[in-house]
Amino acid sequence: MSKVRVAVIGAGSISNVHLTAYAANPDVELVAICDLNGERAKEKAAQFKASKTFTDYKEMLADPEIDAVSICTWNNTHAEISIAALEAGKHVLCEKPLCKTVEEALRVEEAVRRTGKLLQVGYVRRFGQNVQTLRKFIDAGELGDIYYAKASCLRRLGNPGGWFADSERSGGGPLIDLGVHIIDLCWYLMGKPKVKSVSGNTYRKLGNRKHIENLAFYKAADYDADKNDVEDLANALIRFENGASLFVDVSFTLHAKKDELTVKIYGENGGAEIEPELQIITEKHETILNVTPQIDQPSFEFQQAFKAEINHFIECCQGKAELLSPVEDGVEMLKILCGIYQSAAEGKEIQW
Repeated sequence: MSKVRVAVIGAGSISNVHLTAYAANPDVELVAICDLNGERAKEKAAQFKASKTFTDYKEMLADPEIDAVSICTWNNTHAEISIAALEAGKHVLCEKPLCKTVEEALRVEEAVRRTGKLLQVGYVRRFGQNVQTLRKFIDAGELGDIYYAKASCLRRLGNPGGWFADSERSGGGPLIDLGVHIIDLCWYLMGKPKVKSVSGNTYRKLGNRKHIENLAFYKAADYDADKNDVEDLANALIRFENGASLFVDVSFTLHAKKDELTVKIYGENGGAEIEPELQIITEKHETILNVTPQIDQPSFEFQQAFKAEINHFIECCQGKAELLSPVEDGVEMLKILCGIYQSAAEGKEIQW
């Protein structure tokens, strides 16, 4: 089967893992890189041996030599670029979140159906080795009906600034940036039940904390400590139609002793901890067991998961596999995220 000819739109930091994974895939020909900053596009093209660069994504999408694109741009451009790419006959891998609003998400979903092209949402944590290992246990019924999950992704100091801290471009703070990953991960492992209601809270108390010294943290390429209109912290209780529930809390900054990443699910026959590393809890012979699967990546491994995600996308483009994270999942996640923000703003539970 011929190689899939790929372009990447957006040459910021997240594009590096996309480009690295594409470069390692023998079924990919990296054709072009597009970025508003032409010099940055040229630098990435030289690094990853792409033959073309663009500053206008519409011009790039008109190129018949491109089969598929990765969208690695600001959240507020995801819907517009996704729809344009689909209408140009390209398959799409769109970084999470799918977009900023439910209305945008529904327009993207309609474009997928209308064009018949593929759109994969970048829920990269689904592709972690720990998650795919656990999925086999769940699919075999070894955890039984999963009725509760809880997840935390708490940074004590980690507001990236730049577009991450600009709600117009990002759509929000840690909830839409970090929460999208851990909420999706729990929802995916719970079998993607329909949402019944959400109750959420958001807080803006600490700001950027630019005065803190001697402690480094990730900063966006356009970091500006004076621009910040997103929440510091969000939490939510999500209830599903099947009676299951999920509790989540996420922060960019918090007076916490240390950063925390925990993801746990609980079923009738067993439970599991996915982060900080995979553990399965079960019963045998009237005894509770904590089982430690022997795998290479018991925790989320960034590059491995992106490589698996990209490889899956290419297989789907070639007709060898079905999408693990289709556009419909992106729509459902926007309903949850926007519902949490609405609940926090109105001070009440939002019901479907």
